[in-house]
Amino acid sequence: MAKAAKTAIKTKDQKAAAEAKNWSKVIRTVRSPKTGAYTFKEAIVHKDKIKDFLAGK
Repeated sequence: MAKAAKTAIKTKDQKAAAEAKNWSKVIRTVRSPKTGAYTFKEAIVHKDKIKDFLAGK
């Protein structure tokens, strides 16, 4: 069923589908200064700005 949804997106608007390939979901671990436990920060970032996100900028 998921394949049908992806196919529908590509056939309806190919320009938008091509632009969507430039974005990635990035997950970064962050350590809490108070407890020392790790938490995760998730974001959808353009492929040109992934290094900035991981650097914490």
